[in-house]
Amino acid sequence: MKYTIAVIPGDGIGPEVTEQAKKALNAVGDVYDHTFIYKEAMMGACAIDATGNPLPNETLAVCRKSDAILFGAIGHPKYDNDPTAKVRPEQGLLKIRKELGLFCNVRPVKAYEQLIENSPLKREIIEGTDISIYRELTGGIYFGIKELSDDGQIAFDGCSYSVEEIERIAHLAFKEAQTRRKKLTLVDKANVLETSRLWRKTVTALAIQYPDVALDFLFVDNAAMQMILNPKQFDVILTENLFGDIISDEASVIGGSIGLLASASVGKENAMFEPIHGSFPQATGKDIANPLASILSAAMLLHHLGLHKEAAAVERAVEKSLSLEITTEDLNKNKPFSTSKVGDFIADYIENQDDSVLNFQNIHMGQSTII
Repeated sequence: MKYTIAVIPGDGIGPEVTEQAKKALNAVGDVYDHTFIYKEAMMGACAIDATGNPLPNETLAVCRKSDAILFGAIGHPKYDNDPTAKVRPEQGLLKIRKELGLFCNVRPVKAYEQLIENSPLKREIIEGTDISIYRELTGGIYFGIKELSDDGQIAFDGCSYSVEEIERIAHLAFKEAQTRRKKLTLVDKANVLETSRLWRKTVTALAIQYPDVALDFLFVDNAAMQMILNPKQFDVILTENLFGDIISDEASVIGGSIGLLASASVGKENAMFEPIHGSFPQATGKDIANPLASILSAAMLLHHLGLHKEAAAVERAVEKSLSLEITTEDLNKNKPFSTSKVGDFIADYIENQDDSVLNFQNIHMGQSTII
C-alpha cells in the first residue's frame, strides 16, 4: 500500500526525533511492502522566521491532502521568554487543531517495566499502569471568548461546550474502552461548573449505547490525587480540554520518562501524531534527544491507518531498545546512545526481528556501529 504522510518537523529537537520516526516507518515499509511518501511542511518558530506566520496556508494544504500527519515539536526561547510577542509558535498548533478539526487528543500512559525505577512514584503504586487519556481538543476555555477590561484590571476567559462536541469524543472513548478493560472514567467539575454538568449528563445518556463499558465519574481535583495514589485504577479517561491538559501532563511522570509519551490528535478527516515533549532547544543539534516518543507516535499513526501488525512491530522494537538499554542519556547515563543510533537500532530490529540476536549482543557490549 502507498501512503502520503505530511511531516512537520517543527523547532528544536523536532527535526531530529522526527527523522528517527521516519526510519521506523521506512523499515516497516521494507518489511511489510508499504510505501510512505513524505511531504514536509513548516509550523512553529521556523515558520514565523520564514513567513511571519506560525502556520502557513501551504502547510494546511499539505496536511489536508495527506493520509496522516507526523509532527515533531514547536517552540523557541526568543518567543518563550517574550510574553509580549503577538505572533507565537503555539498559535500554529492551536490553529492546526481548529482548521483540521482535530477534536480528540489521545495520550497513552504506560509504566514500562524497564523504567519503573526512574519514576518518582513507588513501584507498587505504578507497576501495571496502562491508561488511555481522551482529551477534547478544540473547545472549552482555550477557544472561548477572551476579554480584558480597558483599565487592565479585570480579565475574562469564557468556556463553552455543546452536546455535539461532547458526544463525538465520548463515542471514541467508549469504543476505545470496549477494546481494553471496559472501564471509562469521566473527569469533570460538575459540582461547580455548568459545562461539566452538561458533560456528565451527555456522557451518561450515551453510556446506554455501550452496556459492556462501566462508567464512573471523578471531580478533577480528586482525579489528580488518584492519579498519584492509585493510577492502576484507570483504564480510559475522558475529559475536557483544560482538565485534560493538566491530567495528562501529571500522568506523564508515571512512566519514568516524558521521552516515551506519544500522542494522537484525531478528527473526522485528519489525524496528527506527535511526542508530548517540547522542542528542548538546549539539546538542538547535539544528537542526544530521546526519539522513542516520536517513534511510538509513528506506531500510533500506523494503528490509525489500520496497520496494526506493523504498529506492533514498532512497539516491540521500542520494548527491546529499553530492555537492552539502547537508549539516550536521559535513560542511560552510563553508556548512552545517540538519537540517531537509537533510531538505527529500532529500524534494524523491525527489519531483522528473527535473526539479529548477534546485533543486540554487540550493541549491548557498547559497540557504536549497528552490524
